Amino acid sequence: MFDYIVETTKSKDEAVRALEESLKEEKFGILWNFDLTAKLKEKGVDFNTPYTVLEVCNPMEAQRVLSENLLVGYFLPCKIVVFEEDGTTKIGMPKPTSLMEILHDDKIKMIAEDIEKRLISSINKAI
Repeated sequence: MFDYIVETTKSKDEAVRALEESLKEEKFGILWNFDLTAKLKEKGVDFNTPYTVLEVCNPMEAQRVLSENLLVGYFLPCKIVVFEEDGTTKIGMPKPTSLMEILHDDKIKMIAEDIEKRLISSINKAI
């Protein structure tokens, strides 16, 4: 599968706050908390689904993968989305391993596997 997605009983905002805390444990910070719903409404687009995009980064890991292959920058920072669908809050992300497959680089693949495990762990702690 291209992505990892889970459901939570928390509200979207509670899930975002829980993610902030669990990501810190893995030394990931949130670079940008983007309220997509609010931005679309600001632009005059009728979109009412609560939807937040978090751009997350671990600076040491970013340096590590970029030192191996500068094209990895196309995929940085990592994204985690929190949204509501049919009354249920969901947290999801594209899997770093799926994204990095395109590079056909075994060393990058190993690093992506480690990062993916840590991000999944952070998501699971937040639910």
